[in-house]
Amino acid sequence: MQATRLRKGMLIKIGEDLFRTLDLQHVTPGNLRGFVRVKLRNIRTGALADQKLRSEDELERATLDEKSMQYLYHDGDAYHFMDTDSYEQIALTEETLGDAMNYLVAESVIQMEFYGSEPVGIELPQTVDLKVVETTPAIKGATASAQLKPATLETGLVVQVPPFVAEGDRIRVVTETGEYQSRA
Repeated sequence: MQATRLRKGMLIKIGEDLFRTLDLQHVTPGNLRGFVRVKLRNIRTGALADQKLRSEDELERATLDEKSMQYLYHDGDAYHFMDTDSYEQIALTEETLGDAMNYLVAESVIQMEFYGSEPVGIELPQTVDLKVVETTPAIKGATASAQLKPATLETGLVVQVPPFVAEGDRIRVVTETGEYQSRA
């Protein structure tokens, strides 16, 4: 795979180490050749690394196996999942999950990614439905412009929602951007 085809969240193999791309920026400075500046996290050690890749550099994308897992609960910084086939339990840390932990609701079924027998992350659905636990009440007649207000969801995630959304409502959130999509 070429360096320019790299995307945020992808898992790549450099040497014997696995890296997850946290952030990337495609830079084309003036009359020089373009390059990709990538921020990577080593899956095994947790170390961060910044890498500058030429556009024509070839990378090896790690091939992952997926299993259907059910999210059970979290304690401290460990999130516990159960294999829906064998009932085996696996715990992942907040560091491994990253932002995905903001979209996990107890008893939801997700796809967990494995490299060999090692769990390396989860794949979230496009959208998730979450309950609003705290938001400010709507001001009647304040419709001069399309305004948004903050709402805290059951997982602790804070999103901007339209004024008509009230506490107790279930809303649909896009997992890639963390934005409000609609009422559920």
